[in-house]
Amino acid sequence: MQKAWRLFKKGLLWLFILQFVYIIFCKWINPPITLTQTASLLQGNGLHRDYISLDEMSPNIKLAVMASEDQLFPDHNGFDIKAIKKAMNYNKKHATKVRGASTISQQVAKNVFLWQGKSLFRKGLEVYFTFMIEKVWSKKRILEMYLNVAEMGKGIFGVQAASKAYFNKDAKNLTRAEAAMIAASLPNPKVYTVKPLSSYVGNRYNEIIRQMNNLDGDEDIEALIK
Repeated sequence: MQKAWRLFKKGLLWLFILQFVYIIFCKWINPPITLTQTASLLQGNGLHRDYISLDEMSPNIKLAVMASEDQLFPDHNGFDIKAIKKAMNYNKKHATKVRGASTISQQVAKNVFLWQGKSLFRKGLEVYFTFMIEKVWSKKRILEMYLNVAEMGKGIFGVQAASKAYFNKDAKNLTRAEAAMIAASLPNPKVYTVKPLSSYVGNRYNEIIRQMNNLDGDEDIEALIK
């Protein structure tokens, strides 16, 4: 029994070391493949992606995802506490409509290191990895990773693949409207499609453009999108 316990503790220690090394690895190198991308392949949806640097992305798409997903991204430490409290209160009153409050950092933690799902165990791991990448990576690296690994359509991962699939252009050339359409699809890109244009994306992207206009000139955001 003691031998089994020692082996178990050694196994946990090695898991901790390996995951920490992988976090450091991903600070500079993009992940070879993620669990979500693997699931896409196994489900027959394919894997279309093309990792690019933040400098190769249009400022419009950087601004669009912050306007849509996480307007406090430059300022928080990985968690938007006010948004979490609002979501919890909303979900108590609306049992059939669940509202999330995940920041861009939390979504990166989930997309790079974990799997899709809503279990408490997975959520606990998400909190840990969010804390770690906020400590080890820069905000620019987190944003760059988000825009490279986020699913943006069935089998389409990252903004470069999405730009090519929907607008036949590189991500660096996305207009404000095109960027807003991609950002509008992010809550559920398999349902809220850019091509063909779903009613949700068609209704939502103009609101995202308005939010982008409101964020124009914010010094912290400008520092991330340049």
